[in-house]
Amino acid sequence: MAGENEFLLYALLMGIFITFVYDLLRIFRRVFPHGSFWISMEDLCFWIYCAMEVFLLMYHESDGTLRWFAVLGAMAGMLAYKKLISPLFVKYVSLLLCKLIEPIRKAVKWLLRPLVRGSVRLKHAAGRIKHRTFGKNSHIRWFAKKKLTLLAKMLKMTL
Repeated sequence: MAGENEFLLYALLMGIFITFVYDLLRIFRRVFPHGSFWISMEDLCFWIYCAMEVFLLMYHESDGTLRWFAVLGAMAGMLAYKKLISPLFVKYVSLLLCKLIEPIRKAVKWLLRPLVRGSVRLKHAAGRIKHRTFGKNSHIRWFAKKKLTLLAKMLKMTL
């Protein structure tokens, strides 16, 4: 009986730990927003990690046998953490990290400003060159059309 109580405690702590790790992931997403592809990849890695942790817990504590009280214990740990600690932890830690990282973001943005301006100018210049080279009144376009028309006429005569 003492072994099962210990196993239940480990399952409860495992539920708390899994929810804590997911909260760290949520904080990371708030501090560094990114697209749905990377969020999906993060979730996939998280669930693979959780599956391995749960498997190791079951393997070490109950020789790989699934015990439903352990599943319920893990769920109880998750629920307790989610209701009591998670909302405040995620809110205030992400707020603190955002406040700490904001000056660094501003400094990097200021340092990269010449590169961004240069890339915008380069993009506009490339657009102008493209328009002059391949636009409606360009000589290259006129020459290509003339040659293609000549090739089409020659093909008709050959057939």
